[in-house]
Amino acid sequence: MRETAETHVDIAIVGGGLVGASLGCALASLIERLGLTVAIIEPAPLQQRAKTPWQPSFDARASAIAQGSAIHFARMGVWSDMRDQATPIRQIHVSEQGRFGATRLRHDDLDVDALGYVIPNAWMGRVLHRRLQTLPLGWHCPAAVEEIAPVAEGYRLQLSTGEHLRAGLTVLADGGRSGLKERLGIDSHEKPYDQVAVIASVETSEPHHGTAWERFTPEGPIALLPLQGQAMELVWTHEAGRETHRLSLSDGDLLIELQRAFGDRAGRFRRIGKRHAYPLSLVTARETIRPGLAVLGNAAHSLHPVAGQGFNLALRGVMDLVAALDAGLSQGEDVGSLAVLNDFDARRSADRHNVIRFSDGLIRLFGIDSPLLSHARAAGLVGLNLAGPMRRTLARRAMGLER
Repeated sequence: MRETAETHVDIAIVGGGLVGASLGCALASLIERLGLTVAIIEPAPLQQRAKTPWQPSFDARASAIAQGSAIHFARMGVWSDMRDQATPIRQIHVSEQGRFGATRLRHDDLDVDALGYVIPNAWMGRVLHRRLQTLPLGWHCPAAVEEIAPVAEGYRLQLSTGEHLRAGLTVLADGGRSGLKERLGIDSHEKPYDQVAVIASVETSEPHHGTAWERFTPEGPIALLPLQGQAMELVWTHEAGRETHRLSLSDGDLLIELQRAFGDRAGRFRRIGKRHAYPLSLVTARETIRPGLAVLGNAAHSLHPVAGQGFNLALRGVMDLVAALDAGLSQGEDVGSLAVLNDFDARRSADRHNVIRFSDGLIRLFGIDSPLLSHARAAGLVGLNLAGPMRRTLARRAMGLER
């Protein structure tokens, strides 16, 4: 039996979703300038999706994109198309149910057009894949990595198609779904929140004017993100087990309970779409680099959605990896050298630590049911609303403009 020949590439990206596709686009300058060879391995036939006519869906999932992420997309050359379906966030309103006090962060406080944007995930993927098709990439799609093993100067990957790749740098951007981390002995630390997020699109009676809402309730936080028209993306956090009741309700009954929990600040809720439920936990990989290997996105860290920072943190990781590669290659380093990957890890560590600590701390703080602490939280919200410099610093960090 003849042995299948190996294809050698500089970089193999495992996962063609939003993070892997963003990395492929961000590598464009290195591909064009240095002739790097890049392969993308993805189980879904993603290339076909970019060619079909765009059909907006009320039930489509969406993500909040910070202003800093929009700047990164502009550097990739995709923002002009991305913003066609982007809804700008003009104001962020944070409050706690039953307590006086709120924090408002406005775009004009920072002299920017928007604090961020909300974009359907399917549209982001479509734009990124269109850009990827203009680059000389090796597409292995649909295909999955069946075996992965370290070899001299990189990793060897056996694909479900029977192909074999040898990569100088392998990037795991598959969200951890494939179990490749575990097969490589990379453990993750998991902190369950014992919470489940119910996500759906809702329609309100009043225009949202680009306001994103974060409402903390005794049951868990409720977030509303502005979409086009009068639609909003709902992220409603429940204690684990309590979501089953609401998932079983009729649309009308569920809207009544949502109205009761959130209040009337956003108007009346008059329509709700398909519901999705996701258990929540903080998951962090104990290793994100090895010689010839880097871990990005949800494979590296999965956060609570309360602060809306998961994808933005992942995108900054993409840009830091490309910056480390650019710096290392200019000094004669190999793409998978430990020097390059240590540089990448050094660029990421403080940002990753700060965002994880902030999002986790927010959940812990508002999850404690104490009258004294509730009053302190309310005072803090009022104080933050009055303290202009502190509010602007918080906003700039949330926008990804400061770390």
